[in-house]
Amino acid sequence: MDQEYQNILVPVDGSKEAELALERAIFVAKRNGAHVDVLNVIDTRAMEYNFAGMSDGSIAYQLVDKSKEYLTKLLKEAREKNDFDNMDIHIRLGNPKTIISFDFIHDHHNDMIMIGASGLSRMQRAVMGSVTSYVKRNAPVDVLVVRTAVDKA
Repeated sequence: MDQEYQNILVPVDGSKEAELALERAIFVAKRNGAHVDVLNVIDTRAMEYNFAGMSDGSIAYQLVDKSKEYLTKLLKEAREKNDFDNMDIHIRLGNPKTIISFDFIHDHHNDMIMIGASGLSRMQRAVMGSVTSYVKRNAPVDVLVVRTAVDKA
């Protein structure tokens, strides 16, 4: 029996892997008549360091602005390329691991997370740990780790 998902969360971070996950989520959502939430989490742990004398508020504002531009671009491309518009974009500030695994899905009632295999370099994974690994171990909903494009599946 096929599971029909109605509310899919796709965390994106600008990586190719995350965008493959979004492509797969749109494919599944179109087949199931589902909604897609596209989420970018701005990791506030990086704001603990003062960049060139900028205030935390100034850094956060700039990061949110860049995130909004990126998500709007993804939304526009999804509408044009896939003829799909049952999507919302979201920006959250905080720890990506806990926001994706618990907070966001609780607030938005997602029943599936589709996440890219990894958006980090080996060095970043060693220092921060893989968000994908954390999510697949801890999220209380189904998690699909996307490694390939839709046409390769």
